[in-house]
Order: sequence, then structure tokens, then C-alpha cells
Amino acid sequence: MNAINTSRDVAEEKQETVMNKILGVISGSFAPILGVLAGSGLISALLSILMTLGWISPKSGTFAILSAAGHAIFYFFPVFLGITLATKLGANGYVGGAIGAALLEPHYTDLVASKAQNVDFLGIPVILANYSSTVFPILIAVSIYAVLDKFLKKVIYKDLQMFLNPLISLAIIVPLTVLVFGPFGTYVGGGLALVIKFLSAKSGILTGAVLGAGWSFLTILGLHWAVVPIMIANLATGGDPISPMVAAAPFAQIGMGLGVLLKTRDRDLKTLAGSGLIPSALAGTTEIITYGILVRYKRTMVIVAIAGAIGGAINGAFGVKGTAFALPSFLSIPVFTPIGLYLIGTIAALILALVLTLVIGYEGKNNAESAKTIKEFGLAGVKRETIFSPLSGGIIPLTKIEDPLFSTEVVGKGIVIDPSKGEVVSPVDGMVTTLFPTDHAIGITSEDGAEILIYVGVDTINLNGQFFTAHVKQWDTVKKGDLLIQFDIERIKAAGYDVKTPVVITNSGQYLDVIPSKDVSVEMKDELIRLIV
Repeated sequence: MNAINTSRDVAEEKQETVMNKILGVISGSFAPILGVLAGSGLISALLSILMTLGWISPKSGTFAILSAAGHAIFYFFPVFLGITLATKLGANGYVGGAIGAALLEPHYTDLVASKAQNVDFLGIPVILANYSSTVFPILIAVSIYAVLDKFLKKVIYKDLQMFLNPLISLAIIVPLTVLVFGPFGTYVGGGLALVIKFLSAKSGILTGAVLGAGWSFLTILGLHWAVVPIMIANLATGGDPISPMVAAAPFAQIGMGLGVLLKTRDRDLKTLAGSGLIPSALAGTTEIITYGILVRYKRTMVIVAIAGAIGGAINGAFGVKGTAFALPSFLSIPVFTPIGLYLIGTIAALILALVLTLVIGYEGKNNAESAKTIKEFGLAGVKRETIFSPLSGGIIPLTKIEDPLFSTEVVGKGIVIDPSKGEVVSPVDGMVTTLFPTDHAIGITSEDGAEILIYVGVDTINLNGQFFTAHVKQWDTVKKGDLLIQFDIERIKAAGYDVKTPVVITNSGQYLDVIPSKDVSVEMKDELIRLIV
């Protein structure tokens, strides 16, 4: 019996690990663009307020320009997500962005707008769809591209990779996205629409509970757009009962976000939650809370699902209807009728999510490292990547090194090691993506996408490779602890050069935080830097 239980625990742990990795990749891909999402959402919220007060006309040039500023990130979302996701997966971010851009390129969008029939690619029928603001197709496309890119790096000569890898990747992935990945999301969305129609005909309470519980997760994948045509069709017949049901979900997210804001002691998470509440409450743009909190902390998923189900069921039971299409927010309350009954359902979802977050917290039981993380770094159990020390020696803050390129963090955030031994080992499992001809500096990209530069000494490039020996080549795959470079400390010092070695994360901007060790010295393969993703 114990053996059976053990096997089951192992299986569940593996399944949990896979889910953690998937959510970690999604969360890490959204982290670099959360700021612009927040800023854009606030512009949309400001426009909503100005229109409500009658201070700006939706037909004015001012409105058009500000609307463009507020909606650009959402319309071109596949481009931005393509860049960040590809980078997170260790592939070329610009190729990922180009894959997303191809779905919005005028030659393709003109086909969609013209509703052309019998469109094909090399004789294969193409199902045309509008991919602006979508998530699901680009998640699949770029994930497949990352796998293809790793394969191409192994089989194509490195001097040809700069143009051959993007050429082959774009020529394969873009057609596959239009032929397979995009239509798959369309078919899934169509199936969801049929299920919702069926449920709506049977029970308002059941439909409201299902939609209120699941809407946030459909939004994460971009599948919620399949339901929008049903809402619009319902509006043409006198009122839509679906929009009040799904409105419970964003209000539940607002309540959860407020709960996290009040409960967390982590300054960064508090800022994130606060910046997400304003656009969510005023403009109905919940992306900050969805991708910044919901996909990171699994307990919040349960909270939002429960609160959304209750609020959706209430609105479904009362027969509340929407009279116009609008994103659920406090400013859009007047488009729902009866307003009083609508408020009962949505505010119930908000309050329930708030209370549940305050009572049971937002961190799941599987955040095993939370206590250690809080104790050492003051963080609220966020996901992280660890960079281990490539050298042994004393630790110095990056701002103290004499080289202004590093001390001003222009290259990236990190730390400095004053080496006691002339050996550099790999700080992660990954690939050598840069090796300077003089062998004094090396760049490693980890399997999780961290780009690490190890630069031995100050101005040691002037030694032209003297006293340095590289043991790897560019594009070599390395494991943590593999010897990368040897250097002669005494001869370098005798030549008049400092051997203090910056270890920096050159793509620091893609992380919520880069936290160096607070120890005064370090040994090879000790924990050196934690990346908050």
C-alpha cells in the first residue's frame, strides 16, 4: 500500500512540476511587459473617465491619439508576447516577435478583412482568423519555434546561423501557425461557444457558475473571444445574459488583487497589485492582475474561480442582461440591467475573493521555498531562477567596481567577485552564446533564458588573450560546474590589471528583480544571484 501511495505521490509531483514550469514560462513571459500593460490600461481608464464626464468626445483627434497609445500594446500583443516568450525559452526574441507580427501584417489582415474564400497555402486550405490581441496561437507557435531553434543550432554551422536559423524558422512556423495553431484555437473556441449556448438554454444559474469560474482562464489563453460574437448577437435581440455572468470573473480578480495588496509585505508585489487595480476597476483591463498574480500563485486561481462562480450564478439566477458591449468595470455598470441585481452578483464576487485572499492567503502549499525566500530575501514566494557562482573569492557590490560600464548597470544587474582562484566554471546548465576572441569574457544563456556575462578583470581586453585559456567554444552546451576559462591571477596583476570579475545578467529588464547574494565571500557553485520571474 505504501508503495502504491509513493508511486502516486511521485506521479503527482511530476505532474505538479510540469504545471509549475508551464505557469512559470507564461508568468515569466508576461513579466517584462507588465509595466507597459499597466500604463496602457491607465490611459484607457483615464479615457473612460473623461468620456463619462463629457470632457472628451470619442470622435475627436485627441481621443483617437490617446486611444492608440492605450490600445497599441493590446492590439499588437502577439508581437510583444512573441518577443518575451521566445527570450524566456532561450530562442531569438526578435524571431518570436516576427512570428507574432506576421499574423498582423497587412497582406494577411487584408485577406481576413476581405473575407476571401478558398485561400490556400501550397494547396492546403487556410482558415482565416483575426489574431490581434490573441494569446493562445502565439504561445503554441513560439514554443514550437524554441524547440526548432535548439535543433537548428545543433545542425547548422555557427557562422551561418545568424540568417539561416531565422529564415528556416519563419518559413516553417508562420505557415504552421496560420494552418494549424491558429485554427486549433478557433475550433476550441467554437466548441466552447456551442457548450455555452447549450447551457444557457438549460439553466441560468449553471451557466453563470461555469462562466464565472472559467472566464479568467479562458482569458489567459485568449479563448474568451469565441464567446464575444454570442454576446453581440444577443444584444441585437434585446439584451445579453452572458456578459453579466462573465463580469463576475474580473470583479473577482479585482477583489483578489485588493486582497494581495492588503496582505503582502513584499513591496514589489504590492506595487504590482496596486498598479493592476486601477485599470481593472475603471477600464476592465485586468491583464496586470491576470498575468502578474493569477498565473503566478495557484491559490489565487481557486479563489477567483470560487468567487467568480458565485457571482456569475447570482447574475444568471436574477436574469441580469447587458444592454451594450463593454468591458466589465465600475464605469460600465450602467450598461447592465437591473443595475441593483447586477451589483449584487459582481460585488459579491469582489468581496468573496477579497475575504478568501485575506483569510487563506494567495500562496499555495506547493510554494515549498517560500519560507526560506522570505527569510533571506524578503520575497513573497515568487518563482525564481538561481545563478550559481562561476568563481571562488570575495564578493563586492557591482556599483563599487571601477569600470563605469558595469558600475552604472548599463550592461545589466549583478555582482562582482574578487577571485582567489584562476578558474571560471559555468554558473548554470545552458549554452555558450558569446566567447570573446581574447578569452577574457564569456556569455552563457541558461536553459531558462537568463543571459549571464562573466567579464574577468578591468580593461583586461588590452592583454589580447595573454594569461587566459578558454576550454569551450561558442555554441557549446555546458553543465553547471563545467570549466570555461582558466587565467593566471598573478601575471595579470603583475601586468598592472585588476582581476575583479563582474557577473551580470544582461537581460535584467526581463525579470521582476535581480537579487545578488549578501554573503562576503563565495565558493564555486554556491548560490550567487536569484532572478525573480
